[in-house]
Amino acid sequence: MTGKPVALVTGGAGGIGSACCRALSAEGFYVGIHYRKSAERAQEILSRLNEGFLIQADLTNIESVEALVLKLKETVGRVDVLVNNAGHSINADILSMKMEQFDEQRAMTRGIWYLTKRILRQFMLRKGEGRIINISSVVGHLGNAGQIPYTMEKAALDAFTKSLAQELSGRNILVNSVAPGFIETDMTSELPPEVKSKVMAGITLNRIGKPEEVAEVVAFLAKKGTYITGSVIHVNGGLYGG
Repeated sequence: MTGKPVALVTGGAGGIGSACCRALSAEGFYVGIHYRKSAERAQEILSRLNEGFLIQADLTNIESVEALVLKLKETVGRVDVLVNNAGHSINADILSMKMEQFDEQRAMTRGIWYLTKRILRQFMLRKGEGRIINISSVVGHLGNAGQIPYTMEKAALDAFTKSLAQELSGRNILVNSVAPGFIETDMTSELPPEVKSKVMAGITLNRIGKPEEVAEVVAFLAKKGTYITGSVIHVNGGLYGG
């Protein structure tokens, strides 16, 4: 058990996730780094934090989510901030994508919904306060060819944010989305040069964003932002204004 506020970051071993872990640690949180397969990478990130812990789960599997929540209850005993950052993209156009690929993407949306439900019930509602921060994406607003299920998932996250904020009215639990644009991550590094050039042409600041620039907004919402809920905050250098 810990007396410090606890922040759980799903997908904490990724580019934006790891930046969120570092930023939240700097703000004094005891940070839980969730991972699915990247144990070595998660351990490396943990070694750079002031204090934290690792927790493994497959969020597309309900039994695995239940095990995660039980472990949190038995070990740290609280979750004050939940950052729903975990996600993956299955890329294919609508004519070539298989049903099982679409269902795999949809399972992540279900997992985020279920994890949030369980964290709310087990920790935040009992304490009477909390912060939920969903990491969505600019593509949930702009769309992106070849990523229909992914863009649907990210658009759904923002709708989830707005609806959940209303459901939790008066409960002292704030719910917001942070929607990154074109950020330096493994996902964007794999894009073809012609795609990168096209995206860059639409960015007002004329550069790719850094994971830390997303994380600083997440840290603000986790610690401050006491009059912000049900909002989607865009971090995209002017690519999209909302």
